[in-house]
Formats: sequence, C-alpha cells, structure tokens
Amino acid sequence: MGRKWNNIKEKKAAKDKDASRINAKFGREIYVAAKSGEPDPESNGALKIVLERAKTYSVPKHIIDRAIDKAKGNVDEVFDELRYEGFGPNGSMVIVDALTNNVNRTASDVRAAFGKNGGNMGVKGSVDYMFTKTAVFGVEGKSADELLETFIMADIDIRDVFEEGDVTIIYAEPTDFAKVDNALKAEGIEEFTVAEISMLPQTEVQLDDESKAQFEKMIDALDELEDVQQIFHNVEL
Repeated sequence: MGRKWNNIKEKKAAKDKDASRINAKFGREIYVAAKSGEPDPESNGALKIVLERAKTYSVPKHIIDRAIDKAKGNVDEVFDELRYEGFGPNGSMVIVDALTNNVNRTASDVRAAFGKNGGNMGVKGSVDYMFTKTAVFGVEGKSADELLETFIMADIDIRDVFEEGDVTIIYAEPTDFAKVDNALKAEGIEEFTVAEISMLPQTEVQLDDESKAQFEKMIDALDELEDVQQIFHNVEL
C-alpha cells in the first residue's frame, strides 16, 4: 500500500461541487448508522465514524441532528448496504459502496454508469482484494514524529504516519478508528482534514489523457447516483 492518497484528496476537492447532494447522502448514511445501534456515537462505532467523516465535508449540524432524530423515531426505512466492484479504462479498478432501498434499481444504475463510460461491472471479489481497508486521518499543525509519540503513549499500533504537504496522514487498523480519534482529541486536536474508513489501493495505475478523461466521466456518473455513498479506485490522478 503506497503513501499516496489521491482518492481522498479527490473527494475532498470535489466536496463543494454539489453540497445538497452530499448532505442528502450523509443524511442517509447517518440514519442507517444510528439505526444499527444506539443513536450515540460514544457507544455506536459505526455512527462515530460517519459523523467524523461528515464533519470533514462540512455537513451542517441540522442535517446530522435530523438524521439522528429520525433514527430515534418510529420511522423504519430499510436500506441494504451493497458493494459493487468493477473495471474502468485500461483495467483500472473501482469499488462502489451504496445504501439502497431498491437493490434492483441500484444495480441497474451502477451497471449503466460503468457500461456507458468505458467500464464494466465485475463479480464479487474481483477487485477489493487489491485494496486494503484502512482508517485514515489527516491532521494539520502536527508533525509525523509528534503524532507517532502520541500513539506510542496511547499504546496504539499505527500502520503509517507521514507528512503530505502541510497535512500529516495517519493510517491505522479500521478497528482502531475510535482509539486514534480519542488519542488525537486528548491532544486537543478536534478538526481533521480527513477522518474515515477508506479502501486504499495496494498499487496505483496511470492512465493517458484520453483514458483519464473517460475514467473521470465514469466516476462522476457513479457519484451522481443517489444510492452511491463512496467510491474508491486505484488510478493515480
């Protein structure tokens, strides 16, 4: 697994492109996470993760509160968590995570987004073995050495800590997301540039300009789907 985090930077750069669509997706994800356990992030790990990620996308508090209140109420919408795997131009690999109340619709929409843009859907397991599930945090104002000392003192094993420009990136075990989050907050770090569970590619591929343009069009088509929550890929952009 390399040190580049193109997928994350790409998503962060695009976060303001359609705020209403992003907020709607987070509203759904927060509702599902809150419904999966207690509507309290301190006792619900899934909710804690999505709330931290929502903050990095500047999701308004009223969107978050409304989704949690909905989970507390008598409304009982059922959403399936689905993962699609596929290929883009020149063998590039893509993972699409979705939340849907209509599996047939979502499968058809995702397949069309791949097919109309030079890609194709793969079978389960055809792609995700080339990615590593990882807790990722981005912190400003702290060096890699300072943060490494923090984690040693907190007895947390970290996969990697490195500096990328003015941001220090932390890779950790997904199961240690809450531990890392708490350790950073104990040091007075309340804001993150990145805070999420990501699928990081073990290797990245480069595309020529024509293939890259087609690939980006495919990613945009997938991202515009209402049911798609996150997209991961192995293309170096």
